[in-house]
Amino acid sequence: MPRAGVASVQKTTANKLAGGIRLFLAALFVMTGTMKLVVPMLADAWSGQLLASGLPFYELSRWSVPFVEILVGVVLAVGLFTRAAATVVIGVMAVATYVHVVVDDPSLFPLQPSEPVIPLVVIAMCVYLLWRGGGAWSKDMNDTRVGSGQGSGAS
Repeated sequence: MPRAGVASVQKTTANKLAGGIRLFLAALFVMTGTMKLVVPMLADAWSGQLLASGLPFYELSRWSVPFVEILVGVVLAVGLFTRAAATVVIGVMAVATYVHVVVDDPSLFPLQPSEPVIPLVVIAMCVYLLWRGGGAWSKDMNDTRVGSGQGSGAS
C-alpha cells in the first residue's frame, strides 16, 4: 500500500517541456550552490544578503543553503521525486524573494536584477513541475512506466 502513495507522487508523462524545465533548474541550482561556496565575490554577496535581510540562523544558512541547492539540483537532474524537489525549491525561492524585497543594496546582488524576477520565474517553473511531474528523461518517468506495467524501455 505505501508504494501507491509514492507512485502517485512520482507519476508523470513524457512531457518534454517539464523535462526541459527540470533539467534547466537542475543546472541552475548546482551552479548557484557551487558558486556560493567557491567564488569569493559571490560568497561575500550571499553572506551580505543574509546579514542585511536579518534572517535568523545566519551561520547555518550561509553554509547549508548552498549544499541544499546543490543536492536539489542533483535530484532534479536525475528526475527522482521531482515534485518533492520542486517544493524545496519553492521554499528556497520564497526566501530569496523576501531577501530581494527587503535588502536595498544593489552591490549585494551581482549578476542579478534588483527586483525578484529570477526567484519568481523559478517559482512559476516549479509550480509547473508540481503539476506535470518530472516529465521526459526523468527517473520518475521510468518508475511510472515500470509501476504501470509498461516496461522500462525508452521512448
